[in-house]
Amino acid sequence: MSLLVKICGLSTPETLETALGAGADMVGFVFFPPSPRHLSLELGRDLGRQVQRRALKVALTVDADDATLDNIMDALSPDIFQLHGKESVARLRDIKHRFGRPVMKAVPVATSADLAVLPGYAAVADRILFDARAPKDATRPGGLGEPFDWHLLENLDLKLPYMVSGGLHADNLAEALRVTRAGGVDVSSGVESAPGLKDPEMIKAFIRAARASKDASQESSVR
Repeated sequence: MSLLVKICGLSTPETLETALGAGADMVGFVFFPPSPRHLSLELGRDLGRQVQRRALKVALTVDADDATLDNIMDALSPDIFQLHGKESVARLRDIKHRFGRPVMKAVPVATSADLAVLPGYAAVADRILFDARAPKDATRPGGLGEPFDWHLLENLDLKLPYMVSGGLHADNLAEALRVTRAGGVDVSSGVESAPGLKDPEMIKAFIRAARASKDASQESSVR
């Protein structure tokens, strides 16, 4: 099974084109005003058109209401909703039913106790994204550039597809994949030269490293 690579927080035509050209499987667009990666609906519409089915469009929201999600559907027509807030299992179910889109639930991780929510979310979500838990005083739940202890996922028994995020970059993602056995990686701040400012060369390096790590793991499993 191929590794899924998601570049999140894209906000310009140039960096989006870099991600698409380098072979990203998913491209993420943030609709959350406190984030430096937040998009207007107008820009989201333009970037969504640029994708042209070359990758899956992911709309990242945080505890968004139906009206906000309606507007995002109209502008971006995302393939997946990434729910990065404190959405309940019932809210996930409502969103799937109302909008007819798969949902990826972000689960913040700092200790093993954070994994207790998995059975509930796994019954409804289509994919889980494990991210580092933000500090208590943070203004947003992700994109803060800090990894979590990947060993917390070492013995994970989860039938649902899952990805890892949080503090990933080209130099550490191979180790993250080795420990977690995740089917995908998600990066935002790890391919930025400043908060919200994506670096084309870092995007390309991350995707190259992800592909190389997958090739290496397949070779070792064959041996």
